[in-house]
Amino acid sequence: MTLAPALPREAAAPGSATGAARTARRRAALHWVAVHALAIAAALFFVLPFVFVFLTSVMTDHQALTSDLWPTHWQWSNFAKVWNTPGFLTWWRNTLLYAAGGTALTVASSLPVAYALAKFRFRGRNLALMAVVSMMMLPPQVTIIPMYLFWAKQLHLTGSLWPLIIPMVFGDAFSIFLLRQFLLTIPRENIEAARIDGCGELRTLLRVVLPMAKPAVAAVALFQFFYCWNDYFGPQIYASENPGAWTLSYGLESFKGAHHTNWNLTMAATLLVMAPVIVLFFFAQRAFVEGVTLTGVKG
Repeated sequence: MTLAPALPREAAAPGSATGAARTARRRAALHWVAVHALAIAAALFFVLPFVFVFLTSVMTDHQALTSDLWPTHWQWSNFAKVWNTPGFLTWWRNTLLYAAGGTALTVASSLPVAYALAKFRFRGRNLALMAVVSMMMLPPQVTIIPMYLFWAKQLHLTGSLWPLIIPMVFGDAFSIFLLRQFLLTIPRENIEAARIDGCGELRTLLRVVLPMAKPAVAAVALFQFFYCWNDYFGPQIYASENPGAWTLSYGLESFKGAHHTNWNLTMAATLLVMAPVIVLFFFAQRAFVEGVTLTGVKG
């Protein structure tokens, strides 16, 4: 009985190696899909509404909100119509004034308070911190009636944005708490060294603490800017009677008529309102994420 000669091991190796590599690649791909499936689903959940808004904004008035989800005619002139709408540039200017001014005032007034609560030892410090936390839990609707009567009857500032901007001079509870949590992580030795070198408290805050607290300051500034830019409740209460004081969020209501709504123009206006916030976040997201991550390390 003659046995067939066995194949050399070198001859069988290439095929088996190729099959093993193919199997490994397939397993790696399946593992990647399994791990990222939730992330992909979440990304689609957030991206698809923006895609819908964009596609609707370049449709004609007759096609908007119909069963046709893809524009038959790309009407880019909708953005020009929105931009040339009477009052739109005024709403832009008012919103920028409200957001930028309110953010600057909030950061400038909240940082010293947070510094005092984090690094100073004085009687009643814990009580003051509890008062700040309590203000965070108080909804604005609770105080809106007495505040409106104060601004309307005593100061006669309704019909403008000043009732929304002036209170930011006195700080914001959430911003104070967030900054205080971050300032707790700054070593006390750095502050003591600055005091030994002859720095006063204000100079220590500006020269030592502020450069080290840039991530937290950036996070607070972005939070406040987004809040002011998207605020609808405040301008509706105080500025609704004066179209010259409207903001973008409230001015969008003018695109909705009593009997007909131009949804393509409304979506185009919505994109123009969202664009600055999205661009700002993409440029500042690193500092924003870092500031939010590093806060709350100490209690």
